[in-house]
Amino acid sequence: MKKIIKLITITLPIIIGITINLSTLSAQTPPPPNGGQTPGEHGNTPVGGGAPIGGGLLILVALGAGYSAKKVYDYRKRELAE
Repeated sequence: MKKIIKLITITLPIIIGITINLSTLSAQTPPPPNGGQTPGEHGNTPVGGGAPIGGGLLILVALGAGYSAKKVYDYRKRELAE
């Protein structure tokens, strides 16, 4: 019984991994963005959609500063209680 369980635990992840890899492989490369046209030609949008990335970075920095401020506050509060 132990041999069967050992065999299953070794072969099952391998079989699942092979099946997942075979289903995600494709024989052709994906088509170029915008149908092969240059951005802006024939009304196509530029690659990436022109989304700004600066605002997201600012939000992440603000959230990190708030989290660290709360940690410092909790640490000092715990020190005073002891």
